[in-house]
Amino acid sequence: MIKKNDFVEIDYTGKIKETNQIFDTTSKEIAQKEKIYNPNIKYGPTIICIGQSQIIPGLDEQLESKELNKEYDIEIPPEKAFGKKNPKLLRILSSSSFRKQKINPYPSLQVNIDGFVGTVRTVTSGRIIVDFNHPLAGKNIIYTIKITKLVTDKKSQIESLISFILKDPKVEIKEDTAQITAKSLPNEKLKEEIVRKIEELTKLKNVTIVKE
Repeated sequence: MIKKNDFVEIDYTGKIKETNQIFDTTSKEIAQKEKIYNPNIKYGPTIICIGQSQIIPGLDEQLESKELNKEYDIEIPPEKAFGKKNPKLLRILSSSSFRKQKINPYPSLQVNIDGFVGTVRTVTSGRIIVDFNHPLAGKNIIYTIKITKLVTDKKSQIESLISFILKDPKVEIKEDTAQITAKSLPNEKLKEEIVRKIEELTKLKNVTIVKE
């Protein structure tokens, strides 16, 4: 049985319950078939640590007590997936603000306004409604998922914890110590938090992060 803080390798495909539309998968073949393939994404099994918020809450919670190499369909309500729709995140913008950026707005267009990504919902004369909710907010989600193996290799464990934080990190392990080298480093507070979390979850005694 899988328990909290276990490192596991998973394969999954996520779809919207109401439409059966697939929006995420670790399978290159499925991504290509569903026309969501992204050449910048590395497909294949991914490593996560259970209970460490590396995936959406509802999925993270339900993976505990599951068995290896058994496929599950897990349904997740909006509040434990990508959140409920928040009407306050609907903004009415003038068409002139789009003209200034040389954007021709149309429904379903994704735009970046003041650093926030939103989706154009309606376009009328002189005004555009942009939705800044997550595109999957308010949706019931179903994940088909299989835990393919427990991951005990310390290097792989560390890489799974830092892959979204450090750019092109290199990990070297000697006995119970680890040195992580990266091209750019986070601020000191975040670096301390990363080190603390790695030592706690991998049981290594001395972890350092240095600039390449």
